[in-house]
Amino acid sequence: MADQKPNHLAEKRQRMNLPAAKLPSAPTPTDFRSSFNWRMFRIMAEFVDGWDFLANYKKTVSIFGSARFEPGYKWYEVAREFGALLAHEGYAIVTGGGPGIMQAGNQGAFEAGGESIGLNIQLPMEQRINPFVSKGIGFHYFFVRKAMLSFSARAYVYFPGGFGTLDEFFELVTLIQTKKVSISIPVILMGKEFWEPLDQWFRSGMLEKFNSIDEKDMQIYKIVDTAEEAMAIVRTAPERTDAYY
Repeated sequence: MADQKPNHLAEKRQRMNLPAAKLPSAPTPTDFRSSFNWRMFRIMAEFVDGWDFLANYKKTVSIFGSARFEPGYKWYEVAREFGALLAHEGYAIVTGGGPGIMQAGNQGAFEAGGESIGLNIQLPMEQRINPFVSKGIGFHYFFVRKAMLSFSARAYVYFPGGFGTLDEFFELVTLIQTKKVSISIPVILMGKEFWEPLDQWFRSGMLEKFNSIDEKDMQIYKIVDTAEEAMAIVRTAPERTDAYY
């Protein structure tokens, strides 16, 4: 599998593999599908399909990060290296299936012969998915996809990113803080230059000045700078037996 190249179908997908902010807007249905009643069942179906798809993978790591980073950029290449390390040790990598850090992680796993999973966003005419996803599923709703990305992974790794990456990070640390997810699940922040200023604000502002978090909350995540450091933490992760949402 390591010597496979993206085929022409993957190349077609790549044309729609854009950051979410640059995706085309979907037309609003004018029939019964626009009703809240119908939407409820569509949402339920997406949750069922997503959980059923992920149930086939018992040893996964979820990766998050900017969709704007190109091949050759530092954090793209670190994510690619990390994806390969995960594959070599039998982990399936789960990403949002898009470009940037998501593509980099999928590429590393794909090239190393591992399971490269993408949970992508459906567009009106095509799927938004990078060419290195070997198995994937599409979602209409971003919030359902986000729940799937956070479902039952052995560890969560956050590379430098934008609002979406921060949203995903804050949701997960809140679930751990409120004991909806085990405190033993590693949350890894990749890139000291990016994450340490935020970490310093948590400590000096939220903890020391406003007392809006506890000291133990600062232990929920760890900041690293290399793929090997992240992999060393992933190796300590216990098997997931809990579920939430």
